[in-house]
Amino acid sequence: MLIFKRFLPFVRPYLLRMLLGGLLVMGVAAINLALLRLAGMLWDVITVHHDGARMTELISLFLGLVVLQGLCAMGHSYLTAWVSQRIVADFRRHLFAHLQTLDIGFFARRRTGELLSRLMSDVTVIQSVVTETPIDSAKQLVTFVGGIAFLLTMNWRLCLLILIVLPVLVLVAKIFGRKLKSLSTSLQDHTAALSTLAEEVISGIRIVKSFVQTKREEARFSTQVGHTLEITMRRAGIMALFIPVISLLTFSGAAAVMWYGGRQVIAGTVTPGDLFAFVLFAGILIGPFSSAARVFAQVKEAQGAMQRVFEILDVRPDIRDQAGAKVLSTVAGHVRFEGVGFAYDPRSPVLSHLSFEAKPGEVIAFVGPTGAGKTTVINLLHRLYDPTEGCITVDGHDLRQVSVESWYRQLALVPQETILFGGTILDNIRYGNPDADDAAVREAGKAAYAHDFITNFPDGYQTVVGEKGVNLSGGQRQRIAIARAILKNPRILLLDEATSSLDTESERLVQDALERLMKGRTTFVVAHRLSTIQRADRILVLDKGRLVEDGTHDQLMERRGLYHYLYTIRLNEPSM
Repeated sequence: MLIFKRFLPFVRPYLLRMLLGGLLVMGVAAINLALLRLAGMLWDVITVHHDGARMTELISLFLGLVVLQGLCAMGHSYLTAWVSQRIVADFRRHLFAHLQTLDIGFFARRRTGELLSRLMSDVTVIQSVVTETPIDSAKQLVTFVGGIAFLLTMNWRLCLLILIVLPVLVLVAKIFGRKLKSLSTSLQDHTAALSTLAEEVISGIRIVKSFVQTKREEARFSTQVGHTLEITMRRAGIMALFIPVISLLTFSGAAAVMWYGGRQVIAGTVTPGDLFAFVLFAGILIGPFSSAARVFAQVKEAQGAMQRVFEILDVRPDIRDQAGAKVLSTVAGHVRFEGVGFAYDPRSPVLSHLSFEAKPGEVIAFVGPTGAGKTTVINLLHRLYDPTEGCITVDGHDLRQVSVESWYRQLALVPQETILFGGTILDNIRYGNPDADDAAVREAGKAAYAHDFITNFPDGYQTVVGEKGVNLSGGQRQRIAIARAILKNPRILLLDEATSSLDTESERLVQDALERLMKGRTTFVVAHRLSTIQRADRILVLDKGRLVEDGTHDQLMERRGLYHYLYTIRLNEPSM
């Protein structure tokens, strides 16, 4: 149960309302007990005493209690919903915010569908146990304690027959609970895997269809559904056995009560009304027992869900602010790599002893074969990762000693894979500067040579781009991404294949816009098309993670080294 204690900070702000909800539901249970006792008294008044006036009084009291019970039930239902929904909303916000603090390496090791399953499905499982279950348990506790108290005062011998069943029920619940916890955790894992597979196939549906792999994906999905179904049915089988066993034990106790109590009525030692009330009380005691069995199963399921969720919350990002991290206001853009090494996997270094300097306002281009480490350099500059050797400095400050957020405010990235968010074109461009007005967004669109195609849409800048920009062409998406970077107005630009999706005419227009934007800013460019980086101040040629050449286009061509080979032999090939 220690894992449930970790959830208490999310419950604490709503504790008073939960207590009020618990009091209301306890009131419902107490009134329930009173109604049952009244029913027994009415039975005797009607069948034994034949007292009409007393009958009217008891019926009036009965109706009054029913109205009061209804009011308590209304208050309890609303408060329970109010509290549970807010707690789960707070927890989802917390989990989502934590996910955004984690570094890129974490997401590289995880699948999107799995994370979504933990954020949505697992949190929902937790919700009912930490909010609704405690309040419902309060009701069952009052029902059980009050029912036992009434039974003991009415006939302690009959009550003992019921209490004999209790230890057996506890033992059965414990045995079944162990198996339910294991199966519930396994079911959540398989459900997450199923969600992951569905998300991957749906997001990559164009590739699936293009390579005629729909049958293969159907088979994969069907297999995963089969695994999930198997565990679901095993769990259902245990639940199907669990509840009837509990019910059999409780009803066996009730049958014993009827037999023994009936003999006492025949002997004249117990009135028919008392036996009637006793049987009713014994009947409602089945509720707490059955509820306890159900709650036990839910708690075991929630434990598995909590373990999965807190496993994520326990992850600490590698890229985070160190104590006393410096907050950058504005940088000049003097960047140095000093003996930088990096490896995603310690066994396979990507960069080795990389050293270079970029002065403020310089345009530095990176060239090299596939796998040379060009994009990794951009990732390190963006501080998506930290070097495993050496250091990177900006204006003399080690990036590891700088506030991550303040560094990101100095940057604008135009990546190789354009990322747009669901919403309008206006929203996506304004992502670069949420405070920018519509006029500034349009100016950015014009600077990126996107304004003309945007205004050709019927809704102009209010055009919905669709999920991941599916309603736009690759070139259109890229120009919107460039407009987004332009609107941010950064000191440092990171252009990773920024023009790779454009046709020749669009590339020329965007290249002109980027050149205007790059003036006075330190810019790092990666491009496969060598023709797009000829005018860089310096070109750094990488090969197998090492810097092998450094110079201008003309200087490198004269050396007739790797750059000359790439430019003359493999010009415009994708592998460059």
